[in-house]
Amino acid sequence: MARVGIRDVAALSGVAVGTVSNYLNHPDRVSADKAQRIQYAIDSLGFVPSNAGRQLRLGVSSVIGYIAPDVSNPYFAEIAESVERRASERGVTVFLANSHRSEERENSYIQVFEQHRVQGLLMSSHVPVEDRLAHVRKRGTPSVLVGQRARSSDQPSVSLDDISGGRQAMRHLLDVGCRRIAFVGGPLGIPQVADRLTGASEVVRSFGAATLEVIDMPDRTVAGGREVGRSLMARPAEMRPDGIFAVNDLLALGIMHELVQGGTVVPRDLAIVGYDDNEFAEASLIPLTSVRGRHEAFGVAVVDLLFDAIQGVEIAEPHRMFEPDLVIRASTDGFDRA
Repeated sequence: MARVGIRDVAALSGVAVGTVSNYLNHPDRVSADKAQRIQYAIDSLGFVPSNAGRQLRLGVSSVIGYIAPDVSNPYFAEIAESVERRASERGVTVFLANSHRSEERENSYIQVFEQHRVQGLLMSSHVPVEDRLAHVRKRGTPSVLVGQRARSSDQPSVSLDDISGGRQAMRHLLDVGCRRIAFVGGPLGIPQVADRLTGASEVVRSFGAATLEVIDMPDRTVAGGREVGRSLMARPAEMRPDGIFAVNDLLALGIMHELVQGGTVVPRDLAIVGYDDNEFAEASLIPLTSVRGRHEAFGVAVVDLLFDAIQGVEIAEPHRMFEPDLVIRASTDGFDRA
């Protein structure tokens, strides 16, 4: 079926094409009688106006773009939801793109969003992206780096204090009595992963009577966690950690599943802490202790900061960092070192 166009609407309503255009873009210029006929034609034909022409004339759309690394991860899904809610309150639509942690896909989506003249761009990435965003900014599209603190004062960013989150997780494991602790996550070149390890390592060094093993698992999913769990169960019992800090909840839940399947009692034999506090952390059969970021406030800050950049407002605080909180649940509550 051919797409209904503006000429079809004009023919049915008995007016000029220019009159239909005015009705769509400057309705105050059209008489009430003609407006009624045009609207009847639009409804009868099922005509859907296109914003493409208007966007080209104005050089901007009523859309912002958000590129996320993995929307199957509940953490990013929750951020996207809060971003969409805040953007809707401010009268714009969010187009969400899933890069699947691919730099090539990120570049492709950046190009697509620029071509569609989005008002602004939100970017979450696990690889260096500031140089690319600087080029986008020079071409006229402002952006906010999401989940990672920017180095440049010219690049607004909203992030969590992941060093503090790592410290909180490790202090808690030491406080409940763990002494052979494993940090699970990777790649260590990702700033967020590196910061969480930095905070955890600082606490272990200052404590002095505990060890920290780093298990590099770049697949930060439940499947990756289950792989780690199987490798731990293959060790002699005395060589296994008694505490685990996983770099996200999905890893932690996968590890816990394999350990429990193998006969480990959590938290009596081993305590485990995740990160992000996604919806599955609390709903797990053994509720997971996790480091939580303020997702709703996070999304609001992201959108508001982008609007400041779009409007050319002088931004007094271009890098907004949120302090995470430790949420203690059953996966650590009841560890018995004896």
